[in-house]
Amino acid sequence: MDQHVDHCDEKVKVLEQCQPHFPHILYSHGDSITLTVAKSATDHFSHLVADTARDVRDSHPFVPVLPKPSTSQDGALLLRLMAIQLTIFPNSGYSICITFNHTVADGRSFLHFMKFWSSLCRSKCDSTCPQALPCLNREIIKDPKGLMLDCLEILWSSPKERIVKELPNVVDNNDKVRCVFVLSRDHVEKLKKWVFDECKSYELDSESFHISTFVVTSALMWVCLVRSEEPNDGNIFNNDEIYELLFLADCRNRGEFSIPSTYFGNCIVSRTVSLVRNKLIRDNGIVEAVVGIGSEVKGFQFDAMKNVESFMHASARPGPGPPNPLVIAGSPKIGSYETDFGWGKPKKCELLQIERSRTISLSDCKNDEGGVEVGLVLGRAQMSNFSAIFKEYIENIPLSLSKVGQGDKDIFK
Repeated sequence: MDQHVDHCDEKVKVLEQCQPHFPHILYSHGDSITLTVAKSATDHFSHLVADTARDVRDSHPFVPVLPKPSTSQDGALLLRLMAIQLTIFPNSGYSICITFNHTVADGRSFLHFMKFWSSLCRSKCDSTCPQALPCLNREIIKDPKGLMLDCLEILWSSPKERIVKELPNVVDNNDKVRCVFVLSRDHVEKLKKWVFDECKSYELDSESFHISTFVVTSALMWVCLVRSEEPNDGNIFNNDEIYELLFLADCRNRGEFSIPSTYFGNCIVSRTVSLVRNKLIRDNGIVEAVVGIGSEVKGFQFDAMKNVESFMHASARPGPGPPNPLVIAGSPKIGSYETDFGWGKPKKCELLQIERSRTISLSDCKNDEGGVEVGLVLGRAQMSNFSAIFKEYIENIPLSLSKVGQGDKDIFK
């Protein structure tokens, strides 16, 4: 791949470890970020925007690398914030890949930045740009429990290596493949209807948990993932082992916080669902997963800050965490495909970092309002298993609806 690099002097950074001061964004007039402009020597555009499985390494040439952290004269740790790479595919299209530091912004903030940037380009910097400016007012964040000071104590007492977490931008693994699974709006609505009716047949109180596109999609993918696993080195699975699913809930636009949707920063709390493996792999595994995830969503709606202190301290403790955590990143309502620089909607929006951990990404669907795109990275053998299980579930949803009311609880058996 031919490359031209614009050597901007990148000084926009965050002071992460600067005791006794709060971490903050450091900017001086004239500071900038690193921009790489490249031209692809091969025509991989159609391959990259397809939903079919592909080698994770196919995307690596288009990923910019953040400059390494440094230390200021007064000993503060400086973390770079963002790097951008624009890659041209002659006669096909282009890609914009951005690596950014999660310290200063969550996914919703980043996407708002992308939409604002693209709307400026689309309107040719007209003052009537439809996107609202990001809200940078930190005073609107209230901290009645004093969690900020607790968080800072954890930060200041952490070793530098734990703070920086210099993970590679990409993982060089020739066994891993990336795939996007699409749930149409019709699939989602049928799945929600089936779950609701199954809860009635099991005499479960559906008012005690939340049933939504996010909940049923996460439940379906969690069950498919667990069922697709194969034992390593002949080891037998322990069906009593606890599996965890972690998702991040957005605190914007909630009455008790009065934080606008345009707030720029990290405004999320973590919620965790724990189930034993046996519940996930049996015939009503999706219902079990929906009840678990839906209960956490319902709990967040009533008390968004519940268990925040315990989670914060637990995550700071050294040592290994749960053996099988699954992270759900993104949301079907996040609006990834609303980013338009003036040439129409993107052909593909992907979260590349999911290859570094056990993470599934959710986003809106480019061609089906109300549908969901699910991004996943697995080893080749497990991806093949996952695809077959996912297809079996999707094909059986219409059949399940016709059987509800006949007492058949083993429709996915």
